[in-house]
Amino acid sequence: MNSIQPMLQEAAEALRPKAEVQNLNFYYGSFHALKSVSMPVYEKKVTALIGPSGCGKSTLLRCFNRMHDLYPGNRYEGDGIRLHPDNTNLLSPEVDPIEVRMRISMVFQKPNPFPKSVYENVAYGLRVRGVRNRTTLDEKVEQALRGAALWDEVKDRLNDLGANLSGGQQQRLCIARALATDPEIILFDEPTSALDPIATASIEELLSELKERVTILIVTHNMQQAARVSDYTAYMYLGELIEFGVTDQIFIKPQKKQTEDYITGRFG
Repeated sequence: MNSIQPMLQEAAEALRPKAEVQNLNFYYGSFHALKSVSMPVYEKKVTALIGPSGCGKSTLLRCFNRMHDLYPGNRYEGDGIRLHPDNTNLLSPEVDPIEVRMRISMVFQKPNPFPKSVYENVAYGLRVRGVRNRTTLDEKVEQALRGAALWDEVKDRLNDLGANLSGGQQQRLCIARALATDPEIILFDEPTSALDPIATASIEELLSELKERVTILIVTHNMQQAARVSDYTAYMYLGELIEFGVTDQIFIKPQKKQTEDYITGRFG
């Protein structure tokens, strides 16, 4: 029994929620886009959000870093999103959205490098945080580019425009930019949908490496991708969370018929 206890403790620690969505409702004006959604996001795991177009995947993702605050008429209701270990409610009016976005980075569907050099793209968030020391900036930029598996390809091109890189390199540059501020969670909104199969494979490989150091939440339309890269999967439909669980279980033996119909292609 004693030999099992450390294993159980290790398993429990491995399943510590980094964030918890609690009875979250979200409205675009009068449109009720998310309906009482509750789910954990486990620390240093990849959680995939799947479901048909318009089901609320990207809406939920963008709640995590308060992107919806940028547009009038949007509102959150419910108990919010708790970020651990400090139990901060990310959606509280008292919490600064800028600070939320420092703790929770985002990588978008299409690569969107700033019209700056490779170096300045990665250093941008650090400069916003007030980092001015050149040595520190150099170290953090290299560290982030290495983390995004891009350093060897761009170390001699740091002063080139980020837009001069290939599509796959641009997306990895955006990942490096997201990594530079040492975020606790990185949000990926269909990060490979604009990329070719080779670039897609390199991003997927990178995701499996990144989860060693950061929690990942990814929206994908590609169910094969969700099955390949995620540890946990949430299936959403019409703004509701239908089923959440270990990815293998969701794809091989889902508990809900709605999930099974979507997974097997009978619906959606």
